[in-house]
Amino acid sequence: MVTKVKSLCLILALVCFVFTISCQTAPKKDEPKMTDLTAKKVLVEIKTNQGNIDLELYPDMAPKTVANFVKLADSGFYEHTYFHRVIPDFMIQGGDPNTKDTTRTNDGQGGPGYSFEDECYLPGAPLTGAITSDSTAGFVFTNVVLPYLKSTKDPDSTLVNIVKACQAANSGAPFMQHTVEYYLEKTGHQGPLTMNGALRGHVLYGTICMANSGPNTNGSQFFIVTKKEGCNWLDGKHTVFGKVTKGMDIVLKIEALPRDKNDNPLVSNQAIIQKVTVKK
Repeated sequence: MVTKVKSLCLILALVCFVFTISCQTAPKKDEPKMTDLTAKKVLVEIKTNQGNIDLELYPDMAPKTVANFVKLADSGFYEHTYFHRVIPDFMIQGGDPNTKDTTRTNDGQGGPGYSFEDECYLPGAPLTGAITSDSTAGFVFTNVVLPYLKSTKDPDSTLVNIVKACQAANSGAPFMQHTVEYYLEKTGHQGPLTMNGALRGHVLYGTICMANSGPNTNGSQFFIVTKKEGCNWLDGKHTVFGKVTKGMDIVLKIEALPRDKNDNPLVSNQAIIQKVTVKK
């Protein structure tokens, strides 16, 4: 079993690679505008060439995520995209605008041109003062320092040196020599920082969740869970924002489509999204 300290070190060890790859291509931060979604449920129909899937979305559980999905659906963003990743006994994934072109190698890499934060947990208590545990250090690094490094072309050299010191020592101790306020100031983080509270929703069979490339990198891609037992290892990592109410047989049909080695359905039998309708 990997200890928490080593878990933090693994995250820190990856940051230089992640930074090198992401800093030049990171999407502009642009949170979806909140719409007047005051109802506890928003009904949606995904019309595909394989059949229709009805959903109910929960703006009270994941308001920004639902607002984003509704905005994209109403604009026609999802039309003519297809489910580009299907894995039996796991999930089907769609929502990538790159699937509209004829190049399959970029499928799974596209988005709306912005990213926004996860809504996996309820807000917890404000986090301030000394960093005295590895779990706190990991939280501050993941939610404050790492997003800063990924989105900044010329990051603060002091922060880079702290990361390197952690890598060299194979320990999170160098990171814990500074306070929460220190990292908030160095990164220009806006607003208070709070530890996670209660989990908002579990990744269960039939739920629709946001796909991402790491914490707080939501865009347009989503997946629907087909594993009967659910995917508890994804709890807290992917925002759950609704569930299928009708058409799970269509989801399972899409899940079973013949696919290539990249889990992409073959060209001859793709599941194409023809329209996503939000029922007002």
